[in-house]
This record gives sequence, C-alpha cells and structure tokens, in this order.
Amino acid sequence: MSVSETTEAPPRRTLTRRQRHRLVLGGEYAVFLAVVLAVVLLADWDTVRQNLANWDVARQLFPDIITVGLRNTVLYTLLAYAFGLAVGMVIAMLRLSSVPPYRWFAMAFVEVFRGLPALLIIIFVGFGIPFAFAIEIPGGVVGQITLALGMVAAGYMAETIRAGIEAVPRGQMEAARSLGMSYGRAMRSIIIPQAFRIIIPPLTNEMILLFKDSSLVLFLAVTLEQRELTKFGRDLTGQVGNTTPIVVAGLCYLLITIPLGYLVRRLDARQRRGQR
Repeated sequence: MSVSETTEAPPRRTLTRRQRHRLVLGGEYAVFLAVVLAVVLLADWDTVRQNLANWDVARQLFPDIITVGLRNTVLYTLLAYAFGLAVGMVIAMLRLSSVPPYRWFAMAFVEVFRGLPALLIIIFVGFGIPFAFAIEIPGGVVGQITLALGMVAAGYMAETIRAGIEAVPRGQMEAARSLGMSYGRAMRSIIIPQAFRIIIPPLTNEMILLFKDSSLVLFLAVTLEQRELTKFGRDLTGQVGNTTPIVVAGLCYLLITIPLGYLVRRLDARQRRGQR
C-alpha cells in the first residue's frame, strides 16, 4: 500500500459564524455601493437640477410658501389636533363606561373613523353634509377641515388615551377612593395625569400623522389664502411647468416632521428609562 493511500485527507476548513456575517455584510455593502454608483453615473443631473432643484423657480416661492402654505398647514393641524384630543378624551371615557350603550357608541365611533380613509371623511364633511342636510358648517372651509381631520384624529387618540388609562395600576384608583375621592375627581386628579405621561409619545406621533394628512384638504374649495403646502406646491407646479415647487413643499413638511420625530424618540427613550 502506498504512502499516499494511507495518509488521511486534511480536515475541511469551515467559516465561523462571525466570518459568514462579515462576508454577507460585505456583499450587502458592495450591492449598495454598486446601486449608488449606477445612479450617479447614469442620471442626467442637468435635467434633475432643472426640474427638481431649480433655484430661480424656488426663489419665486418665498415668502408665500411660508406665510401662506406652511402657516395654514400648521394652523389646520393644531386646530384639528385640539378638536380631536377633546373628542378623543370623551370617546375614551365612554369606552371605559359601565353603561353598555355608551361603550357600544364609542366602539362604533372608533371603528368608523379609524376604518374609513381620511380623504373620504374630508369629502363627506366638505360636500356630503352640506348637500344632505342643507347646512353650512361654522367656520367655512377652516371649520370643515377642523371637523374632518379632528374626527379622524379622535378615532386614533381615543384608543391611545384608553390604553394609557388602563395602563395606570388599579391600586391608584382604589387608594384615591379609600381617601374619600369620588370617581370623577380621582380620574381628573390622579389617573388621567398619569395616563398622559404614558401616552405623550404616541400622541406626539399622532400630530405628525395629522400634519401630513392635512395635505388632503386640497380637495376642498380652499381660496388662495387658505392653501396648505401640498395645494400650494401643486398650483405653482402647474403655473411654472416645473416640479421644484413640490420639492420645496416637501422640504417644508420635513422642517416640521423631523424635529417632531426626534421629540417622539426622546420622549419614548425618557419614558423607558423611567420604567427601569
């Protein structure tokens, strides 16, 4: 028997888990870099600049896009948020009521306004209610926007508030009642303040969503001075034949949503630290 036949084959080398992870990660970076290079090399940057980042067109938008578009967007958001928070609080209390019809009504409200598209509700409030009942909603278009967006927000905030109230330990209510407080006073003084400390992050996140949903009011008959950012950008795009106004309007949205998103993350992190 030859020496080569008696010699055992060397053991096959296998990659460790860390090496396989690094290999996969390197492949992902390579794919990402290849996509970026392809976009950089193949894009017609002169056309992109002319149609998406035309400084001459962008300069014509100021200061109206701030004093009209952004101002109205913030105004509609704040009005709808305040209205939605007030209605949402009432609905949340009805959801927790011991009276079955109250709970049924609150549950139906939440399911309807969370289940229907916000655009459909805006159209219904802006056109359906005036036609069906021959009435004008107080405040004109601003009142319609406040009512429509506020009801949508109320459907979501009601569940958030209810979850926050139920997250407060039951012992808090029992201790308050043992001290002679009524149920209503205990809720106002002890339970609801603690619940709001818990739900501040999701309520702030709801403001971000409402700020973006305000773009749907472009389907209502707003005047030039009542335009929000999306309608302002769309109108100017049609006038100048360039999409730069849409890009500038998007940057104005980010001017508000990015700080609010950062605030939500900070509040959420602080709340998690407080629970440790």
